[in-house]
Amino acid sequence: MPDISVNRISSGQPYSTWTGLIYVFNLIVGTGALTLPAVFDRAGWALGLSLICVLAVISYITVTFVIETMASANAIVQWKRLQQMKRALQAESLDEDSAEDTPLFSPDSVERFPPQSHRYYVIQEKIEMGQMASLFFNRLGRSLFFICIVIYLYGDLSIYAAAVAKSLMEVACSYNSSSTSILQPDTDVCWEDVDLTRIGAYRMFLGVFLATLGPFAFFDVQKTKYLQMFSTILRQLAFAIMIITAIRDLIVDGPKGHPQAADVMGVPELFGACVYSFMCHHSLPALVSPIADKSRLFSSLALDYLLIAMFYLLLSLTGVFAFAQVSDLYTLDFSQRWQGNKAFIVPRYFLALFPVFTLSTSFPIVAITLRNNLKSLFLTEGRHYRWCFRKVFFPLMAVIPPVLVAMATKNLEILVGVTGSYAGAGIQYLIPAFLVLNARKRTLEVIGMGVKNDFESPFKGKGWVIFVVIWAVACIILVSVNFIKSFLW
Repeated sequence: MPDISVNRISSGQPYSTWTGLIYVFNLIVGTGALTLPAVFDRAGWALGLSLICVLAVISYITVTFVIETMASANAIVQWKRLQQMKRALQAESLDEDSAEDTPLFSPDSVERFPPQSHRYYVIQEKIEMGQMASLFFNRLGRSLFFICIVIYLYGDLSIYAAAVAKSLMEVACSYNSSSTSILQPDTDVCWEDVDLTRIGAYRMFLGVFLATLGPFAFFDVQKTKYLQMFSTILRQLAFAIMIITAIRDLIVDGPKGHPQAADVMGVPELFGACVYSFMCHHSLPALVSPIADKSRLFSSLALDYLLIAMFYLLLSLTGVFAFAQVSDLYTLDFSQRWQGNKAFIVPRYFLALFPVFTLSTSFPIVAITLRNNLKSLFLTEGRHYRWCFRKVFFPLMAVIPPVLVAMATKNLEILVGVTGSYAGAGIQYLIPAFLVLNARKRTLEVIGMGVKNDFESPFKGKGWVIFVVIWAVACIILVSVNFIKSFLW
């Protein structure tokens, strides 16, 4: 795998701390939260509440690890750039026909290299996680990093495809099943007098989804600012409708759901969904670097995580007590609730199609990110490859496998659980822990102990890093054992 060169990348147009925190909040609180009520219901309300709080704290710890590593990467890049400038000035001075007692650097040139330590540890340049992996990992570490990122993105796209196709199926299929279950069987027909089952319609919509959005993986498509704003407004409006409706039902009609307090068999899906729902680590360089005032960055992010954890608990607790059964895609519960009620036809279809609107705008961006990471993983820099291999093979490899996975299963609990429990745990726990550990060692060798990192994590002891690694490994083992038990039983 080729090394990723660390170039001087602009951090973008600066914005305020509050704007940055809103971006982080919107990134974390995405459609992954729609799977939380169902897994919360299976694991039990007490266990779910405890695990969400614990995972929020540990996720925040690893966020501080990533930010410290970002400052360390900026320091290494700054130090290398200053060394190159000093060598250039030294060579220029040696070429001059100067007297023997003339100083090598003039006072004016020395001022270009400020001695203050804080000039090194700044977060001014956007250095992505792949670039940080190139700086602080060896060849094996970089390979494992990219493999983890690729697996996570594949899982991401599978979840997107399944959620969109499932939402379209629920809206389009008009035949009412005689089943008493809130979810109709996949073998039921989609339309009366039409020989097409619900699972057949689901797969048909998957094909349409692939044909419509798959071609964008061949191009360089970027989200516009207005598209992001539109998607953010839709997301917050949908969550507000769901929470307010569930609270209203609890007050007026009383609780219909009676979840148990704890069930360890629900831990795998709950852990995966929680890890997936707190994920922002891979996008932190793009979100944090443009923040103009980073003096209170850690405390501000702590407030963000507190609000997000409270939001998740409110969404999940109201959902599991307001509904007798909870769908693995929470928006579908409201479609069933308002079915046949013409007064709620607008919010019903809005919530039912909410994943379609938001995920369809994200799918091409994630597919392009996956395509580029696949190229970085398999292509060797400087080597010539055929046009069809570079321009056709990798886009197809980015969009077809996730859709095939979604064809095999539309169970979002399984998809989110596997993606979050394994690749998500690697990105959120293991990679930040090993990055900060290697970054501290590297900066100590290059810059020295006398230079203080102003963005050093509050959890700076080596014991915290060891705790995160042990926690991640223990959780992965626990999840694997429970998955095996669930599969065998």
